[in-house]
Amino acid sequence: MAAEAWVGSWRPHRPRGPIAALYSSPGPKYGLPTNVGYRLHDPSRSRAPAYSFGVRAGGRQQERSPGPAYLLPPGTTARGPAGTPAFSLHGRPRDPPPPRTPGPGRYSPERAAPLTFPRAPACSLRSRTRHGAGQQTPGPAAYQLPPMLGPRVVNKSSAPNFSMPGRSNVGAFYQDLCKTPGPCGYRVVDADVYKRRAPQYSMLARNPLPGDNTRKPGPGTYSPEQQGRQQGVTFGIRHSNYLVPLIVDVLD
Repeated sequence: MAAEAWVGSWRPHRPRGPIAALYSSPGPKYGLPTNVGYRLHDPSRSRAPAYSFGVRAGGRQQERSPGPAYLLPPGTTARGPAGTPAFSLHGRPRDPPPPRTPGPGRYSPERAAPLTFPRAPACSLRSRTRHGAGQQTPGPAAYQLPPMLGPRVVNKSSAPNFSMPGRSNVGAFYQDLCKTPGPCGYRVVDADVYKRRAPQYSMLARNPLPGDNTRKPGPGTYSPEQQGRQQGVTFGIRHSNYLVPLIVDVLD
């Protein structure tokens, strides 16, 4: 094609990237998920086992020992301090006090006869101890045997007992039957209690329609005779308001 057909410096070329105007669909905006790797893998595809490489270990680890912060005194070896045995001069220690051993007059051999020689058991009478003096043990009169008469015998079977109660006013020959409630004394039970309940309808009050409560003018407020004047249509003047009026001399 001749160079005269082109106007300007623009020439057709391949676009450097995707242009949205060239696609009728979203196009490259929505891409399919990848089938390689572990993250964001396509869920519709099977995924092979993935193996990861371990991170590279760091350099030489820091020493956790105190290090040179604690120094041994000079001349110390693995077996102790180096050098010849040294002796120091101390003060003379005090003599320990002599033991206070009892003499022969402190012993009483005559009191050892009951413990060293056999003898018969001896019992001594002592005074009554105070322990248990506050206990009050009940005497024989404090216990009472259960009665043998009546229906409340503990270990014996009792015969049937009959009691004579007072005369009842119900069913007696002098019962006043006039106090019996009549048919109007019973309340009629609603049928909805023991039968299937029927539908019930309620009559509500009449609701007024919403109206306009604003104050409106009455018939006497209007003036129909004045409406003709106000509604008249006039034609504007044809000449300009800025023109000089025509003045003609009139002969007498």
